[in-house]
Amino acid sequence: MMHLALPWLLALLPLPLIMMLLPAKEQTQNNALRVPLIMQQASTSSMSQPTKKSRRFILLYFIWSLIVLAVSQPQWLGEAVPIPSEGREMMIAVDLSGSMQMEDMVINNRAVNRLDMIKLVLGEFIERREGDKLGLILFADDAYMQTPMTFDRNNVKQMLDESELGLVGQATAIGDAIGLAVKRFDEKDSSNRILLLLTDGQNTAGKLSPDEALSLAVENNVTIYTIGIGADEILQRSFFGGTRRVNPSADLDEDTLTNIATATNGRYFRARDTKAMAEIYQLLDELEPIEQEQKQVRPLTALFYWPLSIALLTALMYLLYTSRHLFHFSSQLRK
Repeated sequence: MMHLALPWLLALLPLPLIMMLLPAKEQTQNNALRVPLIMQQASTSSMSQPTKKSRRFILLYFIWSLIVLAVSQPQWLGEAVPIPSEGREMMIAVDLSGSMQMEDMVINNRAVNRLDMIKLVLGEFIERREGDKLGLILFADDAYMQTPMTFDRNNVKQMLDESELGLVGQATAIGDAIGLAVKRFDEKDSSNRILLLLTDGQNTAGKLSPDEALSLAVENNVTIYTIGIGADEILQRSFFGGTRRVNPSADLDEDTLTNIATATNGRYFRARDTKAMAEIYQLLDELEPIEQEQKQVRPLTALFYWPLSIALLTALMYLLYTSRHLFHFSSQLRK
């Protein structure tokens, strides 16, 4: 809808009418300007035409009204749109080590690897985190910041979907992932700093040990939720054609992940299948609820240039018209 930022300026609209109704001040002959007789006659002839004078006044008053409207700053108020409020800073660290290609997860009755399962379930979790500032870290031999902290959840989800196994090596640098997350959190005391760490192994690479990274996290008030990924057992064909049961998560260091979560007032979760992973994210929504009080803003579009442009264009046309008549009148004088 339309809105005037300075509506009180509309009080200037009747000013020309008031000045026109005021009695003219009589001037003495000595103070009067001396005008050639032919100019006086032309002026008198022009002023003797009330219709032309009225039209000129209406035109000038129209220009005045447009100028007053422009300085009143008309604006268009758009529909209210929500803006991100001060929620959480949540960094998500995803393991891309070689063991993540283990196909011990099931989606729609089809065996998939661990990373594909994370992309599906974690992507849905990311979409729900409206109001949170999210970042994405990928780690294996080293830890890399794939997406800095942003309110753009679609971008974070896209970067997760485009991640590939072997992109950053084959080992697992859990300590480096935690250290990088702590370093990249914004310096804000008002926000909750959350790290969601997903891995299927143990720390086998990196410059920081898990204990050193944990000290940094505790010092900077970072809450870490750790998720251990992998099934407890799968059937594997033996060399002689039979099958045997093996534990594909034998390398998962649950003790370290539990210690990290407990020391930072977080929790450790075990995701043995797709259903368990979805339940973990639902529980995380309860432990770290989404900000409910969404702020709204109505976008303002300035419209002052429309009446101002029309006023200037009308004034220009009027000046061209009067100068043409003045030129014609001067030609008559020379003749």
